[in-house]
Amino acid sequence: MTHEGPTISGKRSLRPLAGVLAAIAASVTGTRISLIALPWFVLVSTGSATRTGLVAFCEMAPYVLVKALSGPLVDRTGPRTVSWTTDLASAAAAASIPLLHTLDLLSFPVLLGLVAVIGAARGPGDLAKEVMVPEAAERAGTPLERAMGLSGVIERLASTIGPAAGGALVALLGPMTGLAVNAGCFVLGSVIVAVALPRGMGRPAVDASASADAQEPGYWRRFGEGFTFLRGEPLLLAVVVVVGITNLLDAALTTLMVPVWAEESGNGPAAIGLVSTALGAAAVGGSLIAAMAAHRLPRRAVFLLGFLLAGAPRFLVLAVDAPLAVVLAVFAVSGFGAGFINPVLGAVLVERVPRRMLGRVNA
Repeated sequence: MTHEGPTISGKRSLRPLAGVLAAIAASVTGTRISLIALPWFVLVSTGSATRTGLVAFCEMAPYVLVKALSGPLVDRTGPRTVSWTTDLASAAAAASIPLLHTLDLLSFPVLLGLVAVIGAARGPGDLAKEVMVPEAAERAGTPLERAMGLSGVIERLASTIGPAAGGALVALLGPMTGLAVNAGCFVLGSVIVAVALPRGMGRPAVDASASADAQEPGYWRRFGEGFTFLRGEPLLLAVVVVVGITNLLDAALTTLMVPVWAEESGNGPAAIGLVSTALGAAAVGGSLIAAMAAHRLPRRAVFLLGFLLAGAPRFLVLAVDAPLAVVLAVFAVSGFGAGFINPVLGAVLVERVPRRMLGRVNA
């Protein structure tokens, strides 16, 4: 097990862990509301599944790219600063969409640009919150597996509440209201990190291998160190490839296939919220079990079974045009399996990666 970085001295406090988890909850809730509101807005206003997919791509491509490149920035600047500033940027871009729509100034190219900004800001913001969890766990005196499990529970719970709220908001008040609430959630997350977390938390990581007189390495050297470390860890490298592919497929399912299924089946936007809620509620149950028993479960078997349940069944049930009740049941089973994945991955990552490189490798 690798542990580098400063030890946390002084009395234990749950405040940092509670603050990080609350910020994750606010960010994920807003994002999940947007995942209902934005695709539905594009689909019903343009009637084009292609444009709906293009909007999703313009958000996810910058998200993935900037998150991958922002590791050295998070390690050097500090995750606390990166988190609250990028959440504010996301809030500004998200609030601009309903504002410009109200002023009749929201053209499709402008929409693409705004969602790209949201994606580019969300990437390092999400990374920064992930990086702060281990330090918050140390400050709280909480076992790493339990802290990662709690993070998974909060994320899954927010992923349950967000789609349900998004479906209700879109059905009752329209998609622009959902996007305005999304902006508010980003503001809330920024305030929580800036105000609730101790000022000494999330400071830039110190390279213990560097001497006091040595020149601090530049961005690309830091970036290369992350890749070099990852290449030397076959297990982590395999996990990166698998997670990258499955996240790509999951993004396509969530942002394109489910909205198109909801429209063509006649179930409407409320069905999008229902299936997402079924997935998220079951995932909360899986995450709770993982949080309580992760240290006693065989990680390899849990990881494999979780991925098998979380992936293919959802695609198959939508492809066969099954009744809504069957779709909900299958999504619930998939969610339960998905709830075990992140606690296992998070614990393995933090155990194997030096603290000073956590941002780069995690990115």
